[in-house]
Amino acid sequence: MLLRTCLLLMACAVSPANAQVFPAGKPPEELWNEGEFTEGVAAGPDGRIYFSDIPSAAGTPGRILVYDRATGGTTVFCTDSRKSNGLAFDSTGSLLACCGANDGGQALMRFTPAGVPEVVVGTYHGRPFNAPNDLVVHPRGVVYFSDPRYVGPEPLTQPQMLVYCWNPTTRTLRVATDVAKKPNGIEVSPDGQTLYVAETDNGSSGVPGEAPGPKGLMQLLAFSVSAEGRLSSPRVLVDFGSENGIDGMAVDRSGRIFAAVRSEKRFGIAVYDPAGTELDFLATPALPTNVGFGMGDDSGTLYITAGKGLYRTQVAAAQP
Repeated sequence: MLLRTCLLLMACAVSPANAQVFPAGKPPEELWNEGEFTEGVAAGPDGRIYFSDIPSAAGTPGRILVYDRATGGTTVFCTDSRKSNGLAFDSTGSLLACCGANDGGQALMRFTPAGVPEVVVGTYHGRPFNAPNDLVVHPRGVVYFSDPRYVGPEPLTQPQMLVYCWNPTTRTLRVATDVAKKPNGIEVSPDGQTLYVAETDNGSSGVPGEAPGPKGLMQLLAFSVSAEGRLSSPRVLVDFGSENGIDGMAVDRSGRIFAAVRSEKRFGIAVYDPAGTELDFLATPALPTNVGFGMGDDSGTLYITAGKGLYRTQVAAAQP
């Protein structure tokens, strides 16, 4: 049974004055707002910011775009991303992506420097994934990724919506956990000892003609990670109750969790400590989907995908 370590009511957020993270009274800065549904923000080795744009039409290809802070411009990196969602760079500098359904790749993919997608792993027990959503590269190099389904006409070929672990060295795939019934965003602590998973169960698979079920759990979960990469000791850090919960997440070097909260009553970027206590909250212009930090001298900048666009804000360093 999951251990509830923190129940966070949306109407009563904890925000200690000495823990302010975002600039007071300053909304996120809009960088680009010409997409349909942006997601998966990730900083590349070159310092540029990559993000997905996911169209709702099944026959329309998704894109990966890249923002260059040196020029202030946003250009297209990939014209057909196979409906990429979450993005992450591995230790070799390769761009990895969770490619979803709705005429997408339904696979964990890698993109060449020219923006060409290649399948890393596309099946489990010989069947396609449901719709890989988000991923994180563990400090030891293994990749954890979630496989829910929110939209797409394809049949659900996996009987469960799971978190998987891909080992690129041994080229082996295994189930990391089945505790979250509909896992979404996923992140890891700086020391690699804790994996965070957003349980975001909206009750619907998006399959046409399939009646949606009741809304399920909306929680932020934490798991202990063993030296072999095994997950154990699941616990609830934040419970959103009847409100919508978290989409994507990022963790800074001090261990603070930055989460894209999609509650209609209070949406924006929430910051939690590793115990699940809310430290600060930043309202966003539209429902947020994901967050990620810049690189190098830009590491104090948090980039946000929300609605149709890309935004950024500055983040205060954690106090000792």
